[in-house]
Amino acid sequence: MTDLKIGQEFMKFTQYEFLEGSDQFLGLPQPPLEVPCPEGSILIKLPEPGELAIPTLELGEAIARRSSRRSYSDEEVSQGELSWLLWCTQGVREIFAEATIRNVPSAGARHPLETYLSIHNVSGIEKGLYRYIATRHSLLEITKDPAFDFKLAKACLGQKFVLSSAVTFIWTVDMYRSTWRYGQRGYRYIFLDAGHACQNLYLSAESVNCGVCAIAAFHDRSLTELLQLDGFERFPIYLACVGKRGEK
Repeated sequence: MTDLKIGQEFMKFTQYEFLEGSDQFLGLPQPPLEVPCPEGSILIKLPEPGELAIPTLELGEAIARRSSRRSYSDEEVSQGELSWLLWCTQGVREIFAEATIRNVPSAGARHPLETYLSIHNVSGIEKGLYRYIATRHSLLEITKDPAFDFKLAKACLGQKFVLSSAVTFIWTVDMYRSTWRYGQRGYRYIFLDAGHACQNLYLSAESVNCGVCAIAAFHDRSLTELLQLDGFERFPIYLACVGKRGEK
């Protein structure tokens, strides 16, 4: 086949037979386990997972109840509930020199995802954009631009439920964490990682009476610029709105 389209080329040339030795294979040092915080950053410490009183919900019931919900009430999401959702989607169980072990699987334990949060209605946290610092279970403030949620909704092709959610999870990628080990095939794995995280969000949200709706339709360049990312080594790949359940 000579007239491959871009998707077909991606699938072909990320097959093992076309891969060159990765930077790990070449002996180059691995990248940091997460994007470092700027020097002097003040972090918002979230409630520890072990301190959270989360209602018990059987896995089978959570799976049966799981649904994409685009309507939310005006009720706040508590800091404890947000802590729980972050712990379930990217929480770090153990830290080693070369890897983190988290609550979701990731190829080679590379965990290239970074979680940004557009917070709109979470108790005790001002509206704005934050980044989850998984190794410290804390939030780093990025901006308190009062118009950020409107800019985010526009970047999500005008999907209005972005504006009514309590918080929108935005998963971005630090690409070299994956390609350092897997080369170009690492691009295949980042989408699998995002799916693992989002499914955990859907299921864990059921236990705190929250609804979730994943978003894959967004204007890539607009969202990348909004998050102040370079669009090559670091870029967004998936979003999900979260809020207390409202009317269907």
